[in-house]
Amino acid sequence: MAARRTPKTSRNPDLIRGVGKYSRSKMYHKRGLWAIKAKHGGVFPRHDPKPQAPAPVEKQPKFYAADDVKKPLANKHKPKPTKLRASITPGTVLILLAGRFMGKRVVFLKQLPSGLLLVTGPFKINGVPLRRVNQAYVIATSTKVDISGVNVDKFDDKYFAKKVEKKKKKGEGEFFEAEKEDKKALPDEKKDDQKAVDVALLKSIEGVPDLKAYLAARFSLKAGMKPHELVF
Repeated sequence: MAARRTPKTSRNPDLIRGVGKYSRSKMYHKRGLWAIKAKHGGVFPRHDPKPQAPAPVEKQPKFYAADDVKKPLANKHKPKPTKLRASITPGTVLILLAGRFMGKRVVFLKQLPSGLLLVTGPFKINGVPLRRVNQAYVIATSTKVDISGVNVDKFDDKYFAKKVEKKKKKGEGEFFEAEKEDKKALPDEKKDDQKAVDVALLKSIEGVPDLKAYLAARFSLKAGMKPHELVF
């Protein structure tokens, strides 16, 4: 059984409501306040106030919203680096399965910190420039290209980032006029980088018979072909 709690009793019980049995001076001695005051040189000890929580920056609304506003939960998940498939190694020829260059064969150069694959055609053979590809949309083949002479240290995710430009507000007259937007020209620096990669790759590709024609040909399925039985 749980122990019974003893009811709290006041040191100065009321004779009638609002009138205590002992006077104020009597309770001063009864509570021992005189001893506490004498111990601290005739002054009651003072304690520093507790530090208050900082006031919220945003002012709370005066009224509650009619609909429940869902607060986003704190996400403590730390993204893990993307694991590269065992069949994809530097120099592997890949087949693109989606995007603008679907069906093209490209050479894998390296994996970027974001997990995307850095590939190229080369551009001079099949028109595929240096670009990033998700490994979920490629087929790895058994064909390899020697890329030991290709320097890809300068290529990272920032290299492919696009500059964000603020949109200008159109006036009333310009709103109804059809403006032809000029296509942004590729910087000369990126053109030189593409040429440098292509030159190093072409030396390795031309040394293997029929490899140049293999990279230039587009992959496609024809009638009667069974994809699950193909060996790449």
